[in-house]
Amino acid sequence: MQTQRFNSTFGFLMAATSFAVGLGNIWRFPYITGENGGGAFVFVYLLCAILIGIPIMIAEIMAGRKGRANPPKALLSITTREGQSPMWRHVGNLNLFTAFIILGTYCVIAGWVIWYLYKAAVTGFYGVTAEVANENFGGVLSSVGPMAFWTTISLLLTGTIIYLGVNKGIERSVRILMPTLLILISCLVLYNSSQAGFTAAVDYLFTPDFSKIDGSTFLAAIGQAFFSVGVAMAGMMIFGSYLPDNVSITKCALTIIAVDTLVALLAGLMIFPMVFRFGLDPSSGTGLIFQTLPIAFAQMPGGHLVAVIFFTLLSVAAITSMVGLMEPLVAWLSETLEIKRETATIIMLGLLGMLGIVSVLSYNLIASVQILGKDLNGILDFVSSQITLPVGGLLIAIFIGWKVSRGALHEELPDLPNTIFVTWHMLIRYLVPLAIAIILITGLL
Repeated sequence: MQTQRFNSTFGFLMAATSFAVGLGNIWRFPYITGENGGGAFVFVYLLCAILIGIPIMIAEIMAGRKGRANPPKALLSITTREGQSPMWRHVGNLNLFTAFIILGTYCVIAGWVIWYLYKAAVTGFYGVTAEVANENFGGVLSSVGPMAFWTTISLLLTGTIIYLGVNKGIERSVRILMPTLLILISCLVLYNSSQAGFTAAVDYLFTPDFSKIDGSTFLAAIGQAFFSVGVAMAGMMIFGSYLPDNVSITKCALTIIAVDTLVALLAGLMIFPMVFRFGLDPSSGTGLIFQTLPIAFAQMPGGHLVAVIFFTLLSVAAITSMVGLMEPLVAWLSETLEIKRETATIIMLGLLGMLGIVSVLSYNLIASVQILGKDLNGILDFVSSQITLPVGGLLIAIFIGWKVSRGALHEELPDLPNTIFVTWHMLIRYLVPLAIAIILITGLL
């Protein structure tokens, strides 16, 4: 049984929130909001987050705390006590597999972010035009050695935090890094509030346009509510296994969802005023960070400092998300092979490094290797985001909703009034599986 614990509720909240808040929050959520009706989409998203995100997050944290071990072992412990099939432990294995393949490609993108932080500190993107920005990013994708180097840096930074342990590594670092991220993003929002383009950004994000609300909007909101909270990737379950017994899981889940959404909305007020101020494309996706915004930094007063702050907070978001993905893998390896945590960290870094190199090469030397019309990065992304992630989430909801007794669930949620508990139980049994099934089917189609 897992003996490690977070020293405080705050430490858990910072770890779990840091895991949930990743690069996707900072560019994807604001973009989807603007394209799907602004404030109207935010309302639909919040509804989905409450009805889908919170119930599934409670279920995963609960499974971790009840099992007090790495995800497969935790689920096996629960099935043993509940008289269920031990095959349910493989849901934990599926979550670990998802975390591994996501981390294998995410570490490369995190490397780009740290590389751009270095570029921002050295050059400040002075004189960067659209053509230069495109050439620079094209150079990043074609540079095998430098890309491998910065990918290694992202893995080593993450590995160092994991190596130091739950309290000295994870808890101590996130207590500094997450507040730092919030302070930096708030500083850039305050800076933008006094600049041109801020009003346009506010309108873009928060002015309700109910004419854009249709079936695709609800699909986008359901998907964002599920993917953004970090479930089915083993991170929430392993952090739940470190959560003290006297801490309210429900209150933690509500706090994590609230901060996750707040950061996403602040990110919109951080990014889009710069985009609109300089007439750039707000729908440029991943390129918004690496190709569009450097043009803005080159043109704005104080752009050098703004660029450094921006890529610093992105680097923090990337590394803390990687910590949440890597921790369950190391815990599983350590407990399964009965080896020291430090040894497990080194082994896992080696395995992730090899997958990271494959991801790096897929952008250049082996880009022509295609499977079903996708390169290897595309295949890894499709498998994780469209198959293993929703399947894992669906199985967690079914397991907690249908295979664990109400009494056992109530033991982990003693602070919930019976009416609210019954509502949560109905949501995790019926609405959440239905919503995730929709995500799975539409993603495959």
